[in-house]
Amino acid sequence: MSVSSKHPNATASTSTLPQMIAEKLTFTLPLDYQDSSKGTINVFARTLVHKDKQHLELPWLVYFQGGPGFAAQRPVSHSGWIKRALTEYRVLLLDQRGTGLSSPVNATSLAHLDDAGKADYLSHFRADNIIRDAEAIRAILSPDTPWTILGQSFGGFCVLRYLSVAAHGLKEAYITGGIPPLERSADEVYRATYKRVLQKNRDFHQRFPDAASLLADLHRYLLEHPVLLPSGQQLTPQMLQLLGIHLGMEDGPEGVYYLLEQALQFTPSGECINPLFVERFGQMLDYNTNPLFAVLHEAIYCQQQASNWAAHRIRAEYPQFDAPPPASLLLTGEMIFPWMFDCFEHLKPLKGCAELLAAKADWPPLYDKAVLANNTVPVAAAIYSEDMFVEMDYSLETAKQVANLKYWLTSEYEHNGIRMDGERILDRLIAINRGACLR
Repeated sequence: MSVSSKHPNATASTSTLPQMIAEKLTFTLPLDYQDSSKGTINVFARTLVHKDKQHLELPWLVYFQGGPGFAAQRPVSHSGWIKRALTEYRVLLLDQRGTGLSSPVNATSLAHLDDAGKADYLSHFRADNIIRDAEAIRAILSPDTPWTILGQSFGGFCVLRYLSVAAHGLKEAYITGGIPPLERSADEVYRATYKRVLQKNRDFHQRFPDAASLLADLHRYLLEHPVLLPSGQQLTPQMLQLLGIHLGMEDGPEGVYYLLEQALQFTPSGECINPLFVERFGQMLDYNTNPLFAVLHEAIYCQQQASNWAAHRIRAEYPQFDAPPPASLLLTGEMIFPWMFDCFEHLKPLKGCAELLAAKADWPPLYDKAVLANNTVPVAAAIYSEDMFVEMDYSLETAKQVANLKYWLTSEYEHNGIRMDGERILDRLIAINRGACLR
């Protein structure tokens, strides 16, 4: 029997994947749980179950994707963390509101609203309402049984929110690369992150000694020649620096280096930009395709305070990132800058609302320290000591404040470890939660 046949409130369709049965579910939920007059949104989720266990009554494991602003992964094979999960769970891959098929947020979908209307609408897309959605869905799929949750990166922020306000809905929780600071400001977060990014740049240049000259030559070329991306926007040195988001990923530095070494080519007419570089550059950045990431990224740290473009302001404390040629151009990380809303075509219509959200100072609290200090839900977390995106020291700081949380601190993985070796990572975390002895 399918999930939807037991739960008529969920519209669904079913498909077959390697060793898995997948079912698509769509739920109609409130935009604002405190004000029904603001209407509803659709929230999409995909269920997975091993083909040999589809008729069993299995517990649920819900996956919260990193971001914010990215849909849950689209499964293509019976592998990774999904393979491990399906040995004992029915998996729910949740497209968090505004992502994937969950009333997706983009300039087109928001075109009917003015800047203030856009800002008000998007203020409902943080972790607090993502967890309200999850609990509303649990009331349909698993009303009498708490479920297990797994959060990667920003998904881990969602886990801490869940533990703060709806721990009764949870049996156990897992976090990979995503224990958030409970009270630290966006300024503090970016001050730590810039230091991490500087180290990742040093590591990058140590691994690829000619990367500095490749970046210097490309920097010089961009200052002397207009280079247009396929979208029509001009590639600037500041935009080039955004490739640094990949320095914090497994296999990311290699991808950046191989792109840079093909950036310039020499023809009978002289030096010119390689069309291959121009095409692939845009494919390596998600700001046009996932605008919610840019609009709400700093807001995930805000509790009763405004971010006021924290990354942009704190950058002034690190002048190395703005050194002119002949100094080698340093790459930045996942920082969001206000000028990005003048450069990326699909961010331009959102500039006004982004300014309003950056100035918004009445963001509600996300975490309840008193509740977390008395948490009874077993939590196991993987903390990556070299993580460029989630500061290790802040993760350890939070871990001390959450009862019943055990962690595995490791230098084996970068931030995207769950994608690279998910079966092993989830298996280890499950063992930690259940008290197994590990070497």
